[in-house]
Amino acid sequence: MDRLIYTAMTGAKHVFMQQAGTANNLANASTVGFKAQEHRFRAVPIQSEAMPTRAFVVDASVADVFDEGPLMFTGRNLDVAVQGRGWLAVRLPDGSEAYTRAGSLDVNVNGELETKSGYTVQGDGGAITIPPDNHIEIGPDGTVSIIQSYGTPNNVNPVGRLKLVNPPEGDLVRGADGLFRLRNGQAAPVDENVKVASGALEGSNVNVTDAMVNLISLSRQFEMQIKLLQTADQNAQRANQLLSLSS
Repeated sequence: MDRLIYTAMTGAKHVFMQQAGTANNLANASTVGFKAQEHRFRAVPIQSEAMPTRAFVVDASVADVFDEGPLMFTGRNLDVAVQGRGWLAVRLPDGSEAYTRAGSLDVNVNGELETKSGYTVQGDGGAITIPPDNHIEIGPDGTVSIIQSYGTPNNVNPVGRLKLVNPPEGDLVRGADGLFRLRNGQAAPVDENVKVASGALEGSNVNVTDAMVNLISLSRQFEMQIKLLQTADQNAQRANQLLSLSS
């Protein structure tokens, strides 16, 4: 009976973890540029002299799903969506570099281009500074240009270029802040093939319907594991009653 308890316990524990991961995906179904996560587990047979009839569940990995999300047209000149594979580089407060596909940008009080989360957008030569009283345009290659609101009309002046990278997905790790970094802590090189679409944003790649179905299925699995625990407890109680009667 104790064997049943431990087998059901490991199953319930990891199903609960899968539920938490699926719920987190659903909570970010409307988050710009969000990438879903998959909790992967594996069954490990119990090695003993008895018949190999039991298996425990153990952690395998938490995988990021890098499929592209839907493109949402906004018409805002400071919104950019990375087309195809690639990432937008940002600078963290500690000076390190991280990567995101959330391309909703703003200009802070210092005139620097930053994300909605307040991270400075990396240019080819550092931060991109925008002079005041100018209209901003971002080209497909990430070139940031300004058009003066006064003076000579249609006078386009480039002020920088977004740092666009495309490191191998296997080298990326997700941080607690939702940003991705290289495993070795280094900065990824610029990739000239990465393009962006101005006036648009990439939506979350979470499939809400699939996630809801998965959440219901996991709930049923969790209930089954808990039922096994309850059954083991009931069996133990009845066995104790029989032993007390026989004595």
